[in-house]
Amino acid sequence: MSRYFRAKIRENLPLNRNHKLLTLETSSPENEPLPGQFYMLGVNRGGYDPLLKRAFSLFRKTSDGFQILYRIKGKGTSLLGGMKEGDMIDMIGPLGRSYPVPETGRTPLVIAGGVGMASVFSLIESIPERSYVFYGAKSKDELFMLDELGALSKGLYISTDDGSLGKKGNIAGVLEDFWGRKHETEDQYLIYACGPKPLLGLIARTASSHSIQAFVSLEEQMACGIGACLGCAVRVKSPVSVLQGSEQDFIYRKVCKDGPVFDAAEILW
Repeated sequence: MSRYFRAKIRENLPLNRNHKLLTLETSSPENEPLPGQFYMLGVNRGGYDPLLKRAFSLFRKTSDGFQILYRIKGKGTSLLGGMKEGDMIDMIGPLGRSYPVPETGRTPLVIAGGVGMASVFSLIESIPERSYVFYGAKSKDELFMLDELGALSKGLYISTDDGSLGKKGNIAGVLEDFWGRKHETEDQYLIYACGPKPLLGLIARTASSHSIQAFVSLEEQMACGIGACLGCAVRVKSPVSVLQGSEQDFIYRKVCKDGPVFDAAEILW
């Protein structure tokens, strides 16, 4: 089944100076996205610059399409930010591995750093009142959907780098503080996370120290989204093998095809 389609912009809503929420209408309901999957969007308005599509996580499904939360950072996202209601976008998706559904009896801890909330919001929405949510950003102006997150979660924990809302500092520190106030035993928890790679590395080490399984969504530059270009390869652990007389204890996986969601214990941080 082809995953190429065209979508119409219903709204391109500014959330602050650098972030927007894109609402798209699609006539391809057979390609229903799952939490953690992503789309490749063409942002060149029918031209050739930029030539390559850009990868964006599913933020939330709607009755006739879906939404994408994005940050305006470079040329591609600046072009996307200038698109209007009624404009058409060439798309490929949904792509990639989704977050595994938490088993009954497990309590998800969902962690988002900055625009990483774009990846985990639909997961939180799919398991209402089951998860504790940890959400960190540079400042309170870069935290979104707080009322919705509070209603959807068992508890919402906030941090900001500048201390403008919640605890001052990194959200990984808030997660560490959580263990002293936890309600369940550690083997009941399951971690899901998306954000900058240094944050995900901290979370992976925290999860390992508490013997908790963690799933992370990696953010890498993607040129194709289907595993053809090899531009998003990451090193993951492998059984030790002998290759031309030397030991190799890692292999490469493609974030777009084998991920973007991985078991955190697999990644060589």
